[in-house]
Amino acid sequence: MTNERTRLSRCFAVRAYAALLLAIGLALAIGGVMLAALGGSPYYLVAGLALVASAVLIWMHRAEGAWLYGSLLLLSVVWALSEVGFDGWALAPRLITLVVLGLGLLTPWIRQSLHSARGPAVQVRLDRMARAPGVFGAIAVAVAVGAVLHSLGPQRPVDPLYRTGVGKPRPVEGATAAIDAAGLDDWLHYGNDPGGTRYSRLAQITPANVGELQVAWTYRTGDLATALQVTPLKVGDSVYLCTGANDVIALDAETGTQRWRFDSGAATSAAILKACRGVAYYRVPGAIGDCAERIITNTVDARLIALDARTGKLCSGFGTDGQTSLLTGMGDWKGRTLPGYYFVTSAPTIVRGRVVLGGWVSDAQYWGEPSGVIRAFDAVTGKFAWAFDMGRPDRHTEPPPGEQYTPSTPNAWAPMSADEELGLVYVPTGNTSGSDYYGVLRRSFDDQYSSSVIAIDANTGRVGWSFQTVHHDLWDYDVAPQPVVVDIPRPGGVARALIQATKTGEIFVLDPASGRPLFDVAEVSAPTGGAVPHERVSPTQPSSVAMPSFRGPDLEERDMWGITPLDQLWCRIRFKRARYEGMYTPPSVMPFLQYPGILGGIEWGSVSVNPERSLMIVNASRVANYAALIPRAEADAAGRRPEGLGGHYMHRAQFGTPYAVSNPPFLSPLGVPCQNPPFGTLSAVDLATGQLVWTRWLGTARDSGPLDIPSLLPLPIGTPNIGGSLNTRSGLTFIGATQDRYLRAFDVDTGRLLWKARLPAGAMATPMTYLSPASGRQFVVIAAGGTHLRMAEEGDHIVAYALPK
Repeated sequence: MTNERTRLSRCFAVRAYAALLLAIGLALAIGGVMLAALGGSPYYLVAGLALVASAVLIWMHRAEGAWLYGSLLLLSVVWALSEVGFDGWALAPRLITLVVLGLGLLTPWIRQSLHSARGPAVQVRLDRMARAPGVFGAIAVAVAVGAVLHSLGPQRPVDPLYRTGVGKPRPVEGATAAIDAAGLDDWLHYGNDPGGTRYSRLAQITPANVGELQVAWTYRTGDLATALQVTPLKVGDSVYLCTGANDVIALDAETGTQRWRFDSGAATSAAILKACRGVAYYRVPGAIGDCAERIITNTVDARLIALDARTGKLCSGFGTDGQTSLLTGMGDWKGRTLPGYYFVTSAPTIVRGRVVLGGWVSDAQYWGEPSGVIRAFDAVTGKFAWAFDMGRPDRHTEPPPGEQYTPSTPNAWAPMSADEELGLVYVPTGNTSGSDYYGVLRRSFDDQYSSSVIAIDANTGRVGWSFQTVHHDLWDYDVAPQPVVVDIPRPGGVARALIQATKTGEIFVLDPASGRPLFDVAEVSAPTGGAVPHERVSPTQPSSVAMPSFRGPDLEERDMWGITPLDQLWCRIRFKRARYEGMYTPPSVMPFLQYPGILGGIEWGSVSVNPERSLMIVNASRVANYAALIPRAEADAAGRRPEGLGGHYMHRAQFGTPYAVSNPPFLSPLGVPCQNPPFGTLSAVDLATGQLVWTRWLGTARDSGPLDIPSLLPLPIGTPNIGGSLNTRSGLTFIGATQDRYLRAFDVDTGRLLWKARLPAGAMATPMTYLSPASGRQFVVIAAGGTHLRMAEEGDHIVAYALPK
């Protein structure tokens, strides 16, 4: 009886195992036929058929099935190495699933149930051959482990995304950067200095002692419903910050104790993105008493507010009781509620006594959305100073009664930079609002100023110069990174430069006075075929050929990724079905790949610069979008309408044009990117030569994984990142920004990781640093808010680190 039960158990185990192999084999074979028909790799068809045959033989208790499975494993090792070499993450989906499945053949209840129908002698040989999965599996495991260890080295070699060779950092004599306006002990501007270098001359924390950093204080804002992306300011003995709901808070710089809090009463329901990335500080020349020093903030419900820096009370002489409306001249916009289509998230920029700001205009909602007008207000009185309306570039006043600023012009939502010496404000612009992926309706001034950096006279609002980074942008490649003004070494001496990073991964280095490129820029050919009727596609696009590009190499079928062979096969099929001719593939009704995706490249965290070493630090993302234009009738039937306040950001209406647009990230059914890691990198570039110094993958798989389940594996994978970096004179680079919840410190010269600290949530923000007058200690502060980039953890934490007292 016992023997019979054992036999039945073995029979059930064999057939259950065979059924599992059969199901996977059929899926691979069917998908393999589809991929082969699209001109893709035949491996999946061959593997699927071999797996089906192996399953049938094992169902029949034939040992030949185990031999066939072992042969498939060996074939897979050879094929995987031929496609991707010793790239551990690329090998993983190709080998690990088959190895794990093959372990079943080594279990006694299956191995002992397999036999040959061709006699005892053959049976002995097949028993030995049945061990083939173990032998070949061991080979596969050894290859995978060796490749993973190879991939986990401290620094990745240069890969094809970089156009230039590897350089070496060197000290720069006389390079001081545009940081003289920033206090040594303070952090007075969003990017520390008006030019946004995110560089501090503090050097108390060094590569030698950074490992001793510990949490000095933590402050919780109490606001979990909005995005905490702020970079605080530090003035004197106070730290100033804003929440996503535009509350402004002052903290004691030494202890983090709250000194005051201003409740803005902002209607956060009025914005698709509920965020405040920073506030501005202004000292009124010659003034004493109330509001001589003030904190100026803009809100997501379109107000400009001035507060006394000491008390947090409204400055009564600013605007109307301390506030100025930003809706003047913006119109009613066809009965739609204006808040939700226009709001402000980036910190205001102050130059020569003017508060300059643009605003976020909701992407691709409808043609005729609010204007992207750039405006300036007096920092003392809050009164309107000037406007730059791209549709009326010579009119710098507010619109007369019955008119409004030109609708649907390119907007300026990202952080700006200032140059007090030249009296210029540098404005990065977005795409033409309302029709991000359809350009037929655009006007000449839209095409002139979209996706550009514009130098505007801070006194008059007149344009000094503009430089375009993408011509007739059809891909939502708005210029998100803050322009950086810094001194760099040039032949003949040190020169002032403006560095403009972009979502396309291009980095342009310009003369801030004229906009003339300091590093060569070439017009390179771009594809024009496959666009929708009447579309004007630019035949060339600007490329900064003398600087590294951070867009990532063009994708190929072999770059498709996944957790298992099945979702990798799904990604390959989707890739082959889509149009893809590189970064500037024209949008079409047929699905097309957008890579870099709408995340970049380089996002609003921008780059940071260590001017004394002439090193630029660049954090960039590599995630594609799978986009398509949706004909109007089809979009209307699906209920695609302007939403304004949010909703389906990846499925937008573009109402008033012939097409809606769908552009979700290119993910597998398990929710992982469809292309190989890395998904984010951190790099250093020598600004004297334009050469790459080092690059490494930024972020681990610790807090991400399939189906948004954290893998808990602290393996370098390079995650998508939002936020920027901080550089110090001592040679440190601090950065959060990743999907895993860490603040890290790197050696700026080598890229070596020196320290990391676990955060209570992801840090989608840029760190800052200051010296506390109470203890003389240097602090590093980061906002940990999570809530984006598929991060499950939400947070409301401001965390400060310092060396022990």
